[in-house]
Formats: sequence, structure tokens, C-alpha cells
Amino acid sequence: MTAHASLEQPSKPVAKSSPVPIRLRNLLSHLGWHLVLIFFGILLIAPLVWLVSTSLKEPGAIFVLPPRWIPNPVRWQNYPEALTAQPFLRFFLNTLNITFFATLGTVVTASMAAYGFARLRFPLRSFWFGVVISTLMLPSIVTLIPTFILFRWLRWIDTFYPLIVPYWFGGGAFFIFLLRQFFLTVPLELDEAARIDGASNYRIYWQIILPLAKPALATVIIFSIINHWNEFVLPLIYLHSTDKWTMAIGLQGFSDLYSTQWHWLMAASTVMVAPLIILFFSAQRYYLEGIHMSGLAGR
Repeated sequence: MTAHASLEQPSKPVAKSSPVPIRLRNLLSHLGWHLVLIFFGILLIAPLVWLVSTSLKEPGAIFVLPPRWIPNPVRWQNYPEALTAQPFLRFFLNTLNITFFATLGTVVTASMAAYGFARLRFPLRSFWFGVVISTLMLPSIVTLIPTFILFRWLRWIDTFYPLIVPYWFGGGAFFIFLLRQFFLTVPLELDEAARIDGASNYRIYWQIILPLAKPALATVIIFSIINHWNEFVLPLIYLHSTDKWTMAIGLQGFSDLYSTQWHWLMAASTVMVAPLIILFFSAQRYYLEGIHMSGLAGR
């Protein structure tokens, strides 16, 4: 009877853990990560804000303490003065010319090479692709003197050819790798169906692969434009005449042995980086999609 009664005794209710602490912990975790991201975002954008702010300041207000992030008064005439103190329009056109033709060569030849490594079957394909990738470990400074001697022998010094022609021969190992990884994500059944219809490799490349690879091509274009637009060392070595200088070299004209015109330098620098910022944000969706898809290939 006692045992039966003890079995019938009601059990104590089990205390249920409240979900509030879990939600609070998740909220604090997300808040912490957002604060970290905001902190690093401020660190990254602060130099750009300071660049624009300094470009609108008077010369005597640049290095005052404490620093003023908002210029007062705003000196808009820094921009026309900076752009007329140097032949900046000529520098801009030279940079645009080099960037356009070098980027065009990069996209055309890198996509062709990537198509060959991704879609064609030939002996030692993996070996030759490894050779191409291994060039990424070769510092560009190592080949600087041999290429300079070659271009001097070709009488290309003080011309745009050393800054354009090399990019019409493959476009660079990184871009070949990036496009190859994207091409590998395209189903091979599309190639087989096109070959049944009598399409050649060139037609498959031009009418099937390239239209599907717009995100990857946009990524290559953005990277290439940024590289050539900001290039400083190669134009400094090969371009000796002032009328052939690029904007990156022209900026040094605002600095001499004893002083630097910081307000003009920052104004010209703002004009130089503005097209890149506009380009990135206008093509951001394609850029991110191209990076994402290129990293998915597992072949």
C-alpha cells in the first residue's frame, strides 16, 4: 500500500528554462559583431573622408589642432586651381587611354586562356595550368629589368606600348584563374548540345560561355581598371615626357623639395579616385556575384 501510494504521489513540475536569456545572448552577440564591423568600417572610410575634407580647406587650416573634419569656410576653388596648376586633363586622358586598352586586352586574352583550360581537353592541361598559376609567386620586380631591356630594344620607352601590349598576352595569371573557376561552373551539356548543332569552339566561347560569364567578366574588368588606373611604378619608369604622364605621376607635381600644396594635392586625388568609387558602386552586384560564383567551383 505504501509503495502504491508512493507511486501515485504527484511529481514536482520541472522548471522550464526561459528563452529570454537565449534571445538576450543572441542579441548581445549580434550587437557586438555590428559594433566591431562599424569600428573597422570607420577606420576604412576615415581616410577618404579626410581626403575630401582637406580638398575643401584653406592651406592654413589643414594641420590645425584639434583637426576639423568639416571645413569652414569651404574652399571650392581648390579644384579648378589644382586642375589648372598641372596639365591634369592631359594626364586624365592618358590614364583613360592606357586603362581602356590594357583592360580590353586583359578581358579578351584572359577569357580565351581560361576557356581553353576549363573546356578543352589537351595533353598536360593541368601541368600547364599549374605553370600559369606558379607565375603568381614571381614578384613583378624580378622581371622589371629584363622587360625594360626588351622594351628599350624595341624602342618603346616613352610610349604607351609597355603599359598596354603585355596585357594582350594572357592578361595575367590571376584573371585566368578567376575566369577558369567560373567557366567550370557552366554545365558541359551546353557545350555538347552546341557541338551537336555544329558549333565550333570559338562559337561556343563567344555565344554561350561569355554571355553566362558576365558577373566574372565584370569582376575582371573592375580589378583591371583599378590596377591600371592607380599604377604608379611602371608609368614612372617608361613614361619620361610630361605630356605622356598619367594622373598617378602627375600628383607628384604638387610636391617639391621644400613644400607640398596639400589642398591642391587632395583635390586632384579626389578627382582621381572619384571614377573608381562610382564604378565600384555601380557594378557592385556583378562584382560580388562574380567573386561568389568563382569560388564555388570544385573541379
